[in-house]
Amino acid sequence: MNRQNEIPGMRLIFAGTPQFAAVALERLYSAGFEIALVLTQPDRPAGRGLKLAPSAVKEFALEHGLPVAQPRSLRLDGKYPQDAVSAQQALVDARAEVMVVAAYGLILPQWTLDLPPRGCLNIHGSLLPRWRGAAPIHRAIEAGDERTGITIMQMDAGLDTGDMLLTEAIQIRPDDTTASLHDRLALLGGRLIVEALAAGAGLKATPQPSDGVTYAHKIAKAEAGIDWTQPAAQIERRLRAFDPFPGACTQIDDETVKIWRAELVDRQGTPGTVLAVDDAGPVLACGEQALRLLELQRPGGKRVSARAYLQARPLAPGRQLPSA
Repeated sequence: MNRQNEIPGMRLIFAGTPQFAAVALERLYSAGFEIALVLTQPDRPAGRGLKLAPSAVKEFALEHGLPVAQPRSLRLDGKYPQDAVSAQQALVDARAEVMVVAAYGLILPQWTLDLPPRGCLNIHGSLLPRWRGAAPIHRAIEAGDERTGITIMQMDAGLDTGDMLLTEAIQIRPDDTTASLHDRLALLGGRLIVEALAAGAGLKATPQPSDGVTYAHKIAKAEAGIDWTQPAAQIERRLRAFDPFPGACTQIDDETVKIWRAELVDRQGTPGTVLAVDDAGPVLACGEQALRLLELQRPGGKRVSARAYLQARPLAPGRQLPSA
């Protein structure tokens, strides 16, 4: 990989865990920043075998010879004080000018925020103050927002409440899922953090407005169940918002079936009723209008077209599916 060495001598600490953060780490590395330390969450069980697997950030760091620390906590008075003490020493030894944070997953205590001379900059996947919190991409799609973006923020002790340094908006497409929007935002976040660090003191810190604050609460598996009494447009947005996790599901016979894609149909009926069935897929009545189901997944199976699903598990008009 060719490194541009645009910012020679700037040392930073990077804290992040999933692929969203790994994209930013790659951009920082490629731009020539000296990455003195990478913080990421401990390895987690993954896959059917539940073997411990490294985060996407750790994988990139190891591939490029970057030092990695994986504390379970950074709180010196918390459940894992020894982890925090070791991490504190590693951060001090890094002698970094700034820390960049992207979807790290651990709360940064005040001592961490105060340590780097330029503080800690966060790459947040929304246009703050809308969608502070853990799941801004999911919630923007679920709410039907027409646009979202990236905010580079100076971190403080609050939940995504710090001053804004750089923002850029993008449109949310009508067919965007969390997966597709995530990928575009990850690339945008990687570009903007490089621009923000390169600009240095030239960026103006803007306090977040008090109006328009919303919170993007963490996605829970319990939200996956489809309530057919809701409007079809709202259900369709949830299908896209919950793709790839946790998926939206309904009960058909003795199976919990995930519904991945659907389209609006201008029909009406008792919510949960199968109004029609053809090769394009079954049409389900909702609280307002209806949905044609286009892509489904049986337990243990793969995502398949509605036509392939119906060949294995026919649905007859008049059938009633329960609401969650």
